[in-house]
Amino acid sequence: MGAADQGLSEDDVRAFREALAAGRKPRVVFTAAAGQIAGQVGQVVELTDPAESDEFVVVRFGRDELPFSPADVAVAPRGAGRKAVEPQPEPQPEPEPVAAPTEPEFVLDRVPAPRPAPREESRVETVEAAKPARRATKVAKPKGPAGLTVTLAYADGEWTVAAQQGSKALAKPYVVKPAEALRMVALVDVPGVHEAVEQILAAERAEAEQQAEKLRAELAEIEARLADLREAN
Repeated sequence: MGAADQGLSEDDVRAFREALAAGRKPRVVFTAAAGQIAGQVGQVVELTDPAESDEFVVVRFGRDELPFSPADVAVAPRGAGRKAVEPQPEPQPEPEPVAAPTEPEFVLDRVPAPRPAPREESRVETVEAAKPARRATKVAKPKGPAGLTVTLAYADGEWTVAAQQGSKALAKPYVVKPAEALRMVALVDVPGVHEAVEQILAAERAEAEQQAEKLRAELAEIEARLADLREAN
């Protein structure tokens, strides 16, 4: 496989961007991936955003400027030019047949031989057929909306929810109740995640019960002391 069949490398694309920035239009040759125009030569007039379409190399070919992928074109060798269509020789009209001398005949019964029609239209059609077929202009695919990310997080005893689309924050982290967090996780059919949330909630519930028992004991002690003070009066 030759270099002209391998398409453009990343270094070639980088060199083309620098050449276009300097006002030059690099010449390329179409590879076998370009179809029936393989071997023809064109000029790169623009490099669009590769993220929007794989066909970001805009090539001027004849009167058209069409987008191609890096695999469709390669760096043209020095001295390469577009193959010109060889002009077809203009056919000469056929000479009228000369009738051989015959015996005298009546003029009224003689029908003149028809002259051959001019073949100019046939020559034009031949030249047009020799031209490479024009490649249909391809429409770049529209870029879809940015991705949406919704995050449910647990830290420092609180559950928070945040939403972000691309680099834009749609909702800053805000606190939700544990029951709401559990309902959100229940929508995700992932057993490991659901078990992790239940373990966190069980640990919080156990800690809250310990604090409640401690507070009940302190409250009972305070009430007993208050009762003693009332009896003293």
